[in-house]
Amino acid sequence: MKIALIGYGKMGKAIEQIAQQNGHEVVLRIDVNNIADFTAENLQKADVAIEFTRPETAFENLQKCLEAGTPVVVGTTGWLHRLEEAKDLCAQHQGALFYSSNYSIGVNVFFAVNRFLAQMMNGHKQYEVRMSETHHTQKLDAPSGTAITLAEGILEQLGRKTKWVNQSDAKADELSILSHRVDPAPGTHEVYYESAIDSIEIRHTAHSREGFASGAVQAAVWLVGKKGVFTMSDLLGF
Repeated sequence: MKIALIGYGKMGKAIEQIAQQNGHEVVLRIDVNNIADFTAENLQKADVAIEFTRPETAFENLQKCLEAGTPVVVGTTGWLHRLEEAKDLCAQHQGALFYSSNYSIGVNVFFAVNRFLAQMMNGHKQYEVRMSETHHTQKLDAPSGTAITLAEGILEQLGRKTKWVNQSDAKADELSILSHRVDPAPGTHEVYYESAIDSIEIRHTAHSREGFASGAVQAAVWLVGKKGVFTMSDLLGF
């Protein structure tokens, strides 16, 4: 499989390493130093593009890929307020778009556990729920896309919470998410349920970028030959 890497920072290099270890070829690497090479002609040399850049450029990048007819896996977070536009573009160009707040297989298992726990706790109002997330200082969006996905999973199942807020002093119907930025920290997400008599806590901690990179490559292999908009739930089946 031939891959175009849109974004060639630490994550892009980690993806390249995993891809090459699995016999794939990186035919295009785009970063701030060679934007002029980010053309339809070059994109069409690849079977799939993997995009890990910045929130403010992600939508434009995926648009270029879809217009070129190149399936695209988007790993950047902080752009999903334009998701419906992206879906329309994908349909317009009969393309393939794969997006996720986190490509780690372990994190996606954690998403499922989080939803199930929230469903179980819905009938136990004595428990107050809150969240925290910790990332390296280069992480631009807060809360993280992963934290937002976790929060949305809780809100879907827990009737007493109506929205999340990125602060500690939340109202009774709000889910508090605390964001911390320290180095080095690939990513830790925690969900706490606390009552007067006990506490329940679930946590996922990433030890390196390898899990994210491996999942992104797996998503890219899976996406080739498909049409439509997909997420890790489609890939993993839960």
